[in-house]
Amino acid sequence: MREMTVAAAFAGMRRVVPVMFRAGCPDCRGRFELAASALRLAIGASSRTTFYSFTCPACGIAVRKPAGERMVELLTGGGVRTLRLHSTV
Repeated sequence: MREMTVAAAFAGMRRVVPVMFRAGCPDCRGRFELAASALRLAIGASSRTTFYSFTCPACGIAVRKPAGERMVELLTGGGVRTLRLHSTV
C-alpha cells in the first residue's frame, strides 16, 4: 500500500475565497462589507432571541439585528461563528 503525499492530497484543490457580507449601521448609516469573522450569530428559542451582531467599522458602535431563517442559513453557510442560546426553563 502506497502512502499519500501532501501534494497528492491537496492536488486539485482551489484557493478558497472568503465570504463577504453586506451590512449597514443604523447609527451612522455607513454601508460596508464584513468578513464572516467580523460577525457573530446567536440562535435562540424564538425569532426574538435569534440575531446577528457586529461592530461598525465606521463608528465603532455594537450593532445587533434580528436574523430570520434565511439569514441564519446564509450566515452559517458562510462560516459565521454561531452561539446557540439555551432556554433556562
